[in-house]
Amino acid sequence: MEKIKVGLLTMSDGREYLHQDYIQLNMDYQQEIKEALESTGLFQVTAGDMPLHSNEEAKREAMKLQKAGVEATILNYTIWCYPQFTAVAQNFAPGPYLLFCNLHPSECGMVGMMAAAGTLEQLNVKFQKLWGSVKEPEVLNKMVDFLRAAAAVKRLKGMTFGNFGGRPLGMYTAVANLEQWQKEFGIDVENVEQDDIIRAGETVAEEKVEHAFTWLEANVGSIQYDGIGLTPEKLKLQIRSYYGLRKIIADKSLDFVGIKAHGDLTDRYVTMDIAEAFLNDPYDFDGPKEPIVAATESDMDGALTMQLFKLLTGKPVLFADVRHYDKENDVWFFSNSGTHATYFAGASMDPAENLKHVTFCPETHYYPAGGASVHHFARGGRVTLARLARKNGKYVMTIVPAEIVEFEKEKMTAMGNTTTPAWPVAFTRLQVSADQFLEKFPCNHIHGVYGDCVEALKLTANLLNMDVQILQQEV
Repeated sequence: MEKIKVGLLTMSDGREYLHQDYIQLNMDYQQEIKEALESTGLFQVTAGDMPLHSNEEAKREAMKLQKAGVEATILNYTIWCYPQFTAVAQNFAPGPYLLFCNLHPSECGMVGMMAAAGTLEQLNVKFQKLWGSVKEPEVLNKMVDFLRAAAAVKRLKGMTFGNFGGRPLGMYTAVANLEQWQKEFGIDVENVEQDDIIRAGETVAEEKVEHAFTWLEANVGSIQYDGIGLTPEKLKLQIRSYYGLRKIIADKSLDFVGIKAHGDLTDRYVTMDIAEAFLNDPYDFDGPKEPIVAATESDMDGALTMQLFKLLTGKPVLFADVRHYDKENDVWFFSNSGTHATYFAGASMDPAENLKHVTFCPETHYYPAGGASVHHFARGGRVTLARLARKNGKYVMTIVPAEIVEFEKEKMTAMGNTTTPAWPVAFTRLQVSADQFLEKFPCNHIHGVYGDCVEALKLTANLLNMDVQILQQEV
């Protein structure tokens, strides 16, 4: 992903003699922050040329950040500094804002930060506070989480969601309010007919399709042709669908998409399972690529949840149904015919490592047009699950820390066969009881990434003025 552009300004004392005394100390601390952030490889930092000790300097240095296109600004407090400089700077430096101070008792950085924070509160300016040393991993991680959240919120603005086909299967939770998306997130929605996928796919060169077909046959663990639901011809239609979607996404400059498929394409053409899986993957038949969030069943709020995950982490994002709870093994079956990226089969950036665990199965009776379902069991590991949903028109972020677990292959197969054997499954153990989860989780679709993303999600929700509920047992 493109590096996050961060602005960094250090505030100073308005009294000239004190400002001069502390210039070096201020700049040393500023440089420390800059180097710590850039060492992560995630950020491009634009720092002020001097500590700010006048309104004129505050305006001039803040405007430099604006011109640099920064996506968030850190306001640094090493000593006592006049809060007015913060008030002036925030008029020009791009937010969101992180107020940061050291904890040296000999200096008044904490006092300076608290005075500036009080000023911003009176001005109704949103900000986050952080204190400590960036040499401490915990402090640096908190700074990174905030900046990732700030950039995610900033990058949503101006994005376009491609809605292929509209509401699926009567789901209210899959349809969002266009005006609300524009107002709260800055996202536009482009409605696209599903027939366009077919027409775009028909323009794909035969040699391109054959290349992808050969690549899949060489890399996928097993392709279970049955001569009816799954044939080489139907697999090639799925490949054409993928390339058709890629063409439409590029032509219309779509940033993320949802595909209805059900009842239309799944009845009269082929399923979109392969297209959705490889859109969400960090690779395809032609090599490495950036994942493109694609939500099956054209689930708009699901796609938005996934896009936030992608912006926060850069990782492929899971889409699944809350399918079944296995009381004996204390695991949930998170499963869905479409959207499970093949990445989850091995949690590797190497497609060969993932695809050897993947089976293309004939699609089930739910989808009479046929095609391949992308079957696999998700690799074990810590995950963060989440869902954006609306209650009385207001968005709430539900976060679920969890772990995907693995069993012996034979056991997982037997467990999977109790549901829909052709579909992928993530066997997932939660930190709350089944009753608590079912009571609190807001809908049938759930999403997630490997790793701990709880704090970054909380910060994102805060920046978007959302309530948060975390489904986790209190220790």
